[in-house]
Amino acid sequence: MTSLELFDYFLPDELIAQYPSQVRDASRLLVVNRTDKTLADRQFTDLCEYLHSGDVLVMNDSRVIHARLFGEKLGTGARVELFLLKDMSALHGQADTWEALLRPARRLKPGDLVRFDENLIARILEKGSDGSAVVLLQYSGDLLEALNQAGRIPLPPYIKREPEALDTERYQTVYAKEPGSAAAPTAGLHFTDDLLAKLEKQGVIMEFVTLHVGLGTFRPVQAENIEDHQMHEEFYHISPAVAQSINQAKAEGRRVVCVGTTSVRTLESAVCDGCNSIQAGWGSTRLFIYPGSQTFKITDALITNFHLPKSSLLMLVSAFYDREGILEAYQHAIKQRYRFFSYGDAMMIV
Repeated sequence: MTSLELFDYFLPDELIAQYPSQVRDASRLLVVNRTDKTLADRQFTDLCEYLHSGDVLVMNDSRVIHARLFGEKLGTGARVELFLLKDMSALHGQADTWEALLRPARRLKPGDLVRFDENLIARILEKGSDGSAVVLLQYSGDLLEALNQAGRIPLPPYIKREPEALDTERYQTVYAKEPGSAAAPTAGLHFTDDLLAKLEKQGVIMEFVTLHVGLGTFRPVQAENIEDHQMHEEFYHISPAVAQSINQAKAEGRRVVCVGTTSVRTLESAVCDGCNSIQAGWGSTRLFIYPGSQTFKITDALITNFHLPKSSLLMLVSAFYDREGILEAYQHAIKQRYRFFSYGDAMMIV
């Protein structure tokens, strides 16, 4: 048994970043060395010193959608909040079918309609006992445009303010391309086009995978024995060219550096049975990585943010280094007044 309490720590509220840094790559960077157990306080632009020619930098290019919707139930006018989690069209065999969270769920039943604006309506198809639902979105034109008009950027609940105009740009990586995430792959928020160009000039190889982030990635683990925790399913895609690039790097002894836990989970989920290479294509994953659960076959270094207590993300980074070392690094970051969570500072584990 591995107790959930082993992954708890105290964080002063004032260290939870409510806004992004003025400039993306002006964030701080705590470098954790797994070999000599040292910590180095750096700036994110110093990343160039820690990445080398031939390294493969793997980033998640999923794009956050305006997933948070407020509307009213047709017929009664009752206010309803709908949070889109993931596109379930392929599984349900019907386009525009989504898994979502409803609030308040008790007001709605299958068959009910919720209107968000003159162009977007959701029909409730199924309801779960936990506030989840399957909904069919009805609209004219382009879905993303309809969501942009009716919805809001889904800032996480520890950001205690309403979304502002700046969040449309800053709660999105500069390389975001494939729409579908309900939350940002936040480790990538620190990169600028200029920094990426500088790394490329150094000979760092940039590769992109796609994993659409659901709320399950960020929710605190509830099970007292963490081994009983079940991850929500998330979908990913790796192109043949990217798989070949990563497999060649591994074969030649070059490093694969993952930007964010979502990139780690994508690559480690795509490992072939009985080998140390990855398969291209579409896939889904419920992979839950925690200390002792598995070895890392692809990931050699990790760029990540600081994660919530008792979260599966904290457990993943603890597995990549070790639990005691990560919690010591977090205590150092707290003492040095690093900024935490989605809009906070970054950590690199080498």
